[in-house]
Amino acid sequence: MLLDLLKDLILIDSSNKDGANEAVEYCVEWLSKRGLEVKTIENNGHLMLVCEIGKGNKTIIFNGHVDVVSGKAEQFFPIERDGRLYGRGSADMKAGVAAMMCAMVQLKDKDLRVKIQLHIVSDEETGGFNCTGYLVKHGYLGDFAICSEPTQLGIGLQAKGVLRLEITVHGKPAHGSRPWEGINAIEKAWSVYENIKHLPFAEENSPFYSSPSINLAKIYGGDVFNKVPSKCVLTFDIRFLPTQDKDEIIKQIKSTTDGEVLVDMFSMPVNTQPDDPYITLLKSIIDKNSNIETRMFGQHGSADTVFYAAFGIPAIEFGPTGGNWHGDEEYVETESLIAYKNMLVDYCLEFTVSEVHQNT
Repeated sequence: MLLDLLKDLILIDSSNKDGANEAVEYCVEWLSKRGLEVKTIENNGHLMLVCEIGKGNKTIIFNGHVDVVSGKAEQFFPIERDGRLYGRGSADMKAGVAAMMCAMVQLKDKDLRVKIQLHIVSDEETGGFNCTGYLVKHGYLGDFAICSEPTQLGIGLQAKGVLRLEITVHGKPAHGSRPWEGINAIEKAWSVYENIKHLPFAEENSPFYSSPSINLAKIYGGDVFNKVPSKCVLTFDIRFLPTQDKDEIIKQIKSTTDGEVLVDMFSMPVNTQPDDPYITLLKSIIDKNSNIETRMFGQHGSADTVFYAAFGIPAIEFGPTGGNWHGDEEYVETESLIAYKNMLVDYCLEFTVSEVHQNT
């Protein structure tokens, strides 16, 4: 059932809005046919679904996205080979979605002491604001959230925050043959960039990270060969540590320039703690079902975990083993996918015998 479901999902080219919505509709139909009550929600043309089972005063959220990045036509035809299932979205993250759906079916008739709320969304690859962002703002919240991104069965506890900004640097125009009479805005902007790389925030570290990430994404300035450029614009994609404050980072960046600093977008980091009771229980389940010590780590990028974390909900990335996501040979290891589904089931069943739901 699990592999067949994943193959069906891969067959849907969900690299655009219409395809992603089709994938959500397929999930709605699949779950409904197996006796689950499913609610379909639409926001700004994006579909998502919510499905809940269980009972109790605590809620575990399963979150997965069915939208994928673009791929070659042949990538939307799943191929099973040497213990792997290849195809666009096989790892990122239709495998995790399929496992969560099958776990819901397996758990629906159990005497659960916790609610399990499944969120399947269609816009994570383009920011997540229309789906998961919308759900949390409209009360679809819980006590712990698992996003089934591919993590090699490890636990992605943390994620860097995102700060995107634009710096406009001004110079003084002059004739290109007499550059000493002007101030070259491009040269001045490059000096700003070099200074930013050595600001105090850029040299900080934390237990999971050696440093923030600073990407000079775009630079443009000047208009003709024979004129000293009077303006240069730099755009940055900065991923800051969970221990850092974005306002302090902006303050430090402003100290490097007399130009304008415009914040385009930011999202807060994820900072789930290793000793959180939900994590402790999950780690014990993973350890029991695998032959290696559970790896805990921090992600450099971000996922829909950020939306739950913004509401104070401990959130993690946890999913099966795969590789080459967003690449030409994307795959998931089928054995890990089955193990992952079993871990989800065991984790939820553990609430019937453990006291974690009383201690969190």
